[in-house]
Amino acid sequence: MAKYVPGANIVINGFLTRLVEGELAGSEIVVANAVVAQIEHQAKLGKDSGLSGLAELRRLQELAEQGKIKLSFVGERPSVEQMAGAHFGTIDAVVREIARAQDAALLTSNAVMAEVARIEGLRTKYFEPSRVEEKPKLLRYFDKNTMSVHLKARVRPMAKVGRPGRFKVQVLDEKPLEEAELREIAREILEFATRDPDGFIEFEREGASMIQFREYRIAITRPPFSDGFEITAVRPIVWVRLEDYRLSEKLKERLRERAEGVIIAGPPGAGKTTFAQALAEFYHLQGKIVKTMESPRDLQVSDEITQYTALEGDMAKTADLLLLVRPDYTIYDELRKTGDFQIFTDMRLAGVGMVGVVHSTRAIDAVQRLIGRVELGM
Repeated sequence: MAKYVPGANIVINGFLTRLVEGELAGSEIVVANAVVAQIEHQAKLGKDSGLSGLAELRRLQELAEQGKIKLSFVGERPSVEQMAGAHFGTIDAVVREIARAQDAALLTSNAVMAEVARIEGLRTKYFEPSRVEEKPKLLRYFDKNTMSVHLKARVRPMAKVGRPGRFKVQVLDEKPLEEAELREIAREILEFATRDPDGFIEFEREGASMIQFREYRIAITRPPFSDGFEITAVRPIVWVRLEDYRLSEKLKERLRERAEGVIIAGPPGAGKTTFAQALAEFYHLQGKIVKTMESPRDLQVSDEITQYTALEGDMAKTADLLLLVRPDYTIYDELRKTGDFQIFTDMRLAGVGMVGVVHSTRAIDAVQRLIGRVELGM
């Protein structure tokens, strides 16, 4: 009987059960207690990755009870120091040691862990993330006119349908959703996002997660941060070019020749991001080097336009990098805090063409927000 030791990543992303139900059926799966402890710790913090990992371990146990695999848990639980150093590879090192001791092959979807294991002489099966063709349940709530879907425990599912500036809220089902249903949807989304190369977790904190899955931006919140379990998914439904807007020739000429400090202002849902995308593509087609600064990264732009998020959680560090990269134009989506306005100003004064997105009902309000947060003296 073939024996395998999985890393935490391949458990959390749901790929392991697919393997043992397919090509690894009838094998022995040895799970390190260090992996269980890591998943348990994440689940106690309310992180979706931990909850997804627990669900995966539960499914493995069910498969073992059905006699489809042999499942065992080995090794010591990690110390506090090892748990604190999980990001530095301490848990991965424990998993590799167990694979060596058990004379088993390592299963992982982490490229670095796979490479280190091969260097150490371990038999390794690396499963590279690949585009998932099936659709998660959440996307079944969307049709071609759906802008966003709003799901909350004990509340009827709702959707915002229409176009930016012209939309209405519709009830999708008269039956309120149960929290268990939402948890399953959240777990599935996390698995899809970690398995698909076009998906990633923007951030995961106690009570909230932000996930980008292809063109969908998905926010998951849970108590104590929110008063109930909630999933909100947003996607752009309009892809337009600058030529599709009714802009005067004078304004187009200004954008083309010398508009290098632009603020796009409007209320939520007014189409600011859509216009920013069109402007980014406009500059790109003019032969300019265009970058974006976003958190989360949800602009739908050409592959030639690189999208950056906050480096180590700090947009100022992203700005430092961009000043070295020297793009012609940078799209900053969006300016909210004082620091964002200061970064926008510093980059513009450094000679980078800047386009900023601001939530504001009127243009004068956007100007007021800008001058109230930056030093304009000489």
